[in-house]
Amino acid sequence: MATAREQSAGAEARVVSADGTEIAFEQSGSGPAVVLIASALADRSDTTRLAALLAQHFTVINYDRRGRGASGDSQNYAPDREIEDIVALVEHVGGSASLFGSSSGAVLALRAAAAGVNVDRLALYEPPFVVAEGDDGPPKDLAQQITALLAEGRHSDAVTYFMTRVQGMPGIAVFFMRLMPKMWADLTRLAGTLPYDIAVMGDTQQGKPLDAEEWKGVGIRTRVLTGGKSPAAFRRAALAVTEILPQADHRTLPGLNHGAVAMAPKKIAPQIIEFIKG
Repeated sequence: MATAREQSAGAEARVVSADGTEIAFEQSGSGPAVVLIASALADRSDTTRLAALLAQHFTVINYDRRGRGASGDSQNYAPDREIEDIVALVEHVGGSASLFGSSSGAVLALRAAAAGVNVDRLALYEPPFVVAEGDDGPPKDLAQQITALLAEGRHSDAVTYFMTRVQGMPGIAVFFMRLMPKMWADLTRLAGTLPYDIAVMGDTQQGKPLDAEEWKGVGIRTRVLTGGKSPAAFRRAALAVTEILPQADHRTLPGLNHGAVAMAPKKIAPQIIEFIKG
């Protein structure tokens, strides 16, 4: 296994997680380490441009979460397995790293920090907690609906269901996405990991306050970013995080929405750089 020093920039490499699953990643840049954690229905391709911007300042680990891209997978999924994947990546870069996560990937980053992974700083973009009773959360039977569609081999329908019922996309927008064969095929290939993100979110989208006890292990500096064009529920979620974590703050980035990590990385990167450099 290549060490952090030996790993050539941009070359694909792998670490072996605690359960034997191989996790694929690309490493670039030099300096303090930052691990990028993707959202639902995304692999490391979504954060390639962001990784290139951050690599001008840091050692960047851009990886495929298990079950995605070039990474392996295993049966009996649990969020703890993904935390072990992050541990393996952090150990690869010397034993400590900052984490940046987007959407459900931000919640996975939080869970890793709460579990005691050696995290320097935590940067999060729009963790999709639903903390107010009036905010729209996913259907109560989301996990059952997605699992049933996948069991029937209806991966395309599972993606459609998730996008419309969870992400709130208009049906017409999804219709036009389905007319783009490569994009839709890429999303459909990732459909099998939707239950993973649902498990990562747990019961945090039920329109009730966050359980401070669940996140008490997160004592490090944390910055929560939200887009100015995103629904107000994301800002309420961000403020809820700052209320329960002792060293968390919040920034709103004008003009951005929930897809900004992939679509507008040049506007997000400066915030991450400034925060991690301290």
